[in-house]
Amino acid sequence: MSDTQDTTMPAVAYRKNLPIEDDASLLDVELPVPRPGPRDLLVRVEAVAVNPVDYKVRQNTDPGGEPKVLGWDAAGTVVAVGDEVQLFAVGDEVYYAGAIDRPGTNSRFHAVDERIVARKPATLSFTEAAALPLTSLTAWEGLFERLGLREGALEGTGTLLVTAAAGGVGAMVAQLARALTSLTVVGTASRPETVEFARRMGVTHVVDHHRPLPQQVVEVAPGGVDHIFSTAGTDRNLAAYADMLKPFGRLLAIDDFGPVEIGVLKSKSISFHWELMFTRSLYQTPDIAVQHHILTQVARLVDAGILRTTATRDLGPVNAANLREAHRILESGTAIGKITLTGF
Repeated sequence: MSDTQDTTMPAVAYRKNLPIEDDASLLDVELPVPRPGPRDLLVRVEAVAVNPVDYKVRQNTDPGGEPKVLGWDAAGTVVAVGDEVQLFAVGDEVYYAGAIDRPGTNSRFHAVDERIVARKPATLSFTEAAALPLTSLTAWEGLFERLGLREGALEGTGTLLVTAAAGGVGAMVAQLARALTSLTVVGTASRPETVEFARRMGVTHVVDHHRPLPQQVVEVAPGGVDHIFSTAGTDRNLAAYADMLKPFGRLLAIDDFGPVEIGVLKSKSISFHWELMFTRSLYQTPDIAVQHHILTQVARLVDAGILRTTATRDLGPVNAANLREAHRILESGTAIGKITLTGF
């Protein structure tokens, strides 16, 4: 079933790994409209958000001259459904983070497995909703699956440290931890504007990640912290994390780095965890539909006024020039919250 007759669509892609300053690093292209598979939705994309994974793939994955479309956050309207779709119908407004091993969302139409999609928050615009999926899934899975926190366990106590608390993931970690647990949330930030944003997102105490962390953390958590959600710099901060964590503490990382000496975690029996929100879709795990349920719950919390969008800056329509600017900002490390693009 479909309400679109389009056969081609505008998209933004890259054909080879180039610095973002090069005009050919991202290109405006025209591609065939994808055909949805049995469990797929075909979505008319209304807005996208940009994440560090976008520029990391652009820098490190060689498409061999073929157009590769990036983008792993979108909000839009379902215009066609596969034969086996059960959860959605044409006309539904949805949001999702897509799959790393399929074409990205920087295209007018996009095919996505319904099991990793949810109806977008009714109280948000497409732009505001597009900022949420990837970071919400990362934060939720990290907190409630990897770190073993209990959602809604408001009688619990303890302290959570989240790095780069004004970033896309950090801001959602802070919001979810503040709303759904009784943990004290300590976040790192270094500029007045990032400190202010982190506090708005739910951080109780802010420490400066450009200064040694243990000395600052001990002032707000004298006994140490129970959990660390590390979004960046895990390798260089590992010894400091081991110092700050209590015995039997848990450390979670989402960033990329080479070999590290994890022996520093042994004496306190600290456990180390990875979080990659693409794992379920990449390996088609039996519980892949958990992501549908997580995003549905996030939408309910948004509509209840408990969570808020982290969209902070919209760069205009989805085109190569605007996406190059988005990548440039993210690569500079100065972004606050999430950068979005709206329309084509």
